Parts: sequence; structure tokens; C-alpha cells
Amino acid sequence: MLRYISRRLLSILLSLFLIITATFFLMRAAPGGPFSGEKKLPPEIEKNLNEYYGLDRPWYNQYFDYLASIAKWDFGPSFKYKGQTVNDLINEGFPVSFFLGMESLLLAVSLGILLGVIAALNHNKWQDYGAMIFAVLGISVPSFINGIPFTICVSD
Repeated sequence: MLRYISRRLLSILLSLFLIITATFFLMRAAPGGPFSGEKKLPPEIEKNLNEYYGLDRPWYNQYFDYLASIAKWDFGPSFKYKGQTVNDLINEGFPVSFFLGMESLLLAVSLGILLGVIAALNHNKWQDYGAMIFAVLGISVPSFINGIPFTICVSD
């Protein structure tokens, strides 16, 4: 069992490393940069910003600095929100996301157990088939489609 868990953890770490590496190089391959938007900045300001954020250094230095900072759980400064770090933004949104996730998990487990008991007590009857249809639709329909009726039900 310990061997299985260690292999799974190694597999997770390798996958995470590959995802982090792919996102780093995909962002570098994208045209433009973090400061080239609709409003064109003067070249000297863009140069100063690139120097401040370390974007003027070679890609391999940026990559290893990126890996080192992620290993320390430091996601760096936000390019969009001045004076805030990405960690600040994550810490700000995490409690709400966690609460919503726990609510949806509680709803899904409660509803699943209830429908499972009803289906088991009424084997091969319309209640069984109704619970099965509801479960299949809940799994197969994308969450952004399922979310619309739930949003309508719980909103004022």
C-alpha cells in the first residue's frame, strides 16, 4: 500500500511539474507581453516595468526563479492589480470558493443518498427510473448548464 501511495504522489508531482512548465512556456510563446494592452505604454515605462518584474532577464533565469518561488508558495506580484500579490488575491477569494464548494458537496451527497435510498426501496419502479435519469443528467450535463436552474432557484 505504501508503494502504491508513493507512486501516486510521485505521479502527481510529475504531472504538476509538467503543467507548471507548460504554462510557463505557453505564456512566453503568446504574442505580446503583460504590459502590451489596448493602451500602448511609452517604451521607457515598459522597459522599467519589465526590469522591475524581471522580464528582461533570459528565459532560463525566469523559469528557475519561477520554479523556486512556486516551491516557496510565492506566486509573485500581480501584473493587473498594482500593490497586490497573487497570494493576496488567492487568500481573498479562497474562503468564498471553499464555502461554496462545501455547500455543493453537502447538497450532492445528501441528494445522492436520498435518491439512492428511494431508488433501492422502489426497484424497477418509476421512482427508481426517475432517480437514475436525474443522476445520469446530473453527471452528463455540464456544470455551467446545471448551474443556471440552481442559480434561479436560490436567487431573490
